[in-house]
Amino acid sequence: MYNKTKLSNGIRIITENIPYVNSISIGLWVESGSRYENKDNNGVSHFIEHILFKGTKNRTARDIAEQIDSVGGQMNAFTSKECTCFYIKILDNHIDLAIDILQDMLFNSTFDENEIDKEKNVIIEEINMYEDAPEEIVHDLLSNTVFKKHPLSLPILGNKESINNLTKESMVDYFKKYYIPENIVISIVGNIDEENILKTLEKNFGVWKSNKKKLANKFVSPTIKRNIIYKDKDTEQLHLCLGLEGLKQSSKNIYSLLVLNNIFGGSMSSRLFQKVREDLGIAYSIYSYPSTYKDTGIFTIYAGLNPKHLIDLSKIIINEIKEIKANIFSEEEIFKSKEQLKGNFILGLENTSSRMSSYGKSELLNNKIETPNEIINSINKVNKNSIREVIDNIFNIDNINIAYVGRLNNKNIESDLINIYKK
Repeated sequence: MYNKTKLSNGIRIITENIPYVNSISIGLWVESGSRYENKDNNGVSHFIEHILFKGTKNRTARDIAEQIDSVGGQMNAFTSKECTCFYIKILDNHIDLAIDILQDMLFNSTFDENEIDKEKNVIIEEINMYEDAPEEIVHDLLSNTVFKKHPLSLPILGNKESINNLTKESMVDYFKKYYIPENIVISIVGNIDEENILKTLEKNFGVWKSNKKKLANKFVSPTIKRNIIYKDKDTEQLHLCLGLEGLKQSSKNIYSLLVLNNIFGGSMSSRLFQKVREDLGIAYSIYSYPSTYKDTGIFTIYAGLNPKHLIDLSKIIINEIKEIKANIFSEEEIFKSKEQLKGNFILGLENTSSRMSSYGKSELLNNKIETPNEIINSINKVNKNSIREVIDNIFNIDNINIAYVGRLNNKNIESDLINIYKK
């Protein structure tokens, strides 16, 4: 069972002692991501994630890496649209080292201009690598068409122009604006002495004072309407993404959405996978997944296929949606999906990193944490009525968004595609 407390400066702390493991996972979560940016500084959240590893007043970049490697630990970070996380997994007797490195990176990073210039090249190469992967590009294109000029449409990596335009001053200004105690959650799971851990965290992070208040989330929710976007690229496969309006993170029907997704396209036993790949063999990769944000969400369907199968696939997808809207699912399908969801969740509980991540992200973005028992109970409560409510909310073909990467040499194919999704 987790415990929740605050340091004297307001940093939220989530701890859970698991005495039968030998590891500890610690994550420092920051409410900073690409939706807090604009077109001029797009990519700054991700850039700061990189630059905090590039040296402090006390450690070089090599020192940071070597000190974690030398004790068999793992350290990394990631940036999303709504948060950034720095995390370490380490043996329990080295937790003080992990905490010291994280606080050093947070408080003493130098933002050295030479390192910034070098890292610009690294990130631009990361963008280049990303642009060589059409399966990745198509998901960003979908965000672009679903959210249009809304901040959620901005790519996490930024673009070459916005990265080149970033300066040390603009990065430090952004850092000071969002890296404040009120915007931070520290989540620690593993074999810990919770009382001593809190004292150590207070000593290392409690001295950090802020004159600012947590920034009000004055989000304007996007309006999602039908749109189509494409990137012409000479590829063997066509990469297709369809986007429907989903649910926000705090929706009461979030577990009904997950159950629905398992049945529809979220697993190898799903209707789409079995129909498209196993029965017809017209696509190697096909799946669906929900993305949830504070105030909105997307339900995405992806397929990678030969362009000649595009019309047939599109008809199958539309027919499956219509079938679900007309006849919903059987009790057996719902039961199996719920068991699959619970099984995946319970297996994840055996991993300290998964528990740390679940607690940290939930507290940061939702200001609440569900216990494992509460989550299992929520899954058990999913029924035909709650799934019907989700179906009525998200499977609105009139607002479907289409994104694809590849080449359609026959212009009539694209016209036919649009007509299919108008039905």
